[in-house]
Amino acid sequence: MKILLDTDVLLDVPLAGSQRHFPDSLTLLNWCENHAGTAQMAWHSLSNIYYLLSRQKPPGRFDARNFLRDLLNFVVVVPTGTAQAQIALGLPLPDFEDALQVSAALHAGVDYIITRNQNHYRSSPVRSLTPGEFLSSVST
Repeated sequence: MKILLDTDVLLDVPLAGSQRHFPDSLTLLNWCENHAGTAQMAWHSLSNIYYLLSRQKPPGRFDARNFLRDLLNFVVVVPTGTAQAQIALGLPLPDFEDALQVSAALHAGVDYIITRNQNHYRSSPVRSLTPGEFLSSVST
């Protein structure tokens, strides 16, 4: 089984802005670490994560570069390019960033996109699950 982690889920842990989502996202990242190679992420998520973490006011407990280094020990970045960008432009999703996530998921051949924003992926050809739904479907 392969999954693609949406940026919102990846940011739940270092930003811990939503205590409601933090426990499931932390458990999910721990599960992914114990199942190396299962989790994928879109290339553009790296820059989104770096940008948001490096601009925290006041600075958070997570350094952006260190967080990404740790993440890349067990999450695979999906190699994408022009063809995947063109696919994203043709997808029936209103948000282009979400379409890029779906295109990366299609390219990687994942089974699920793990996101907190399932309504963003209603028109996605790849099924989305919340972190809690995914964790309920696998043995942690």
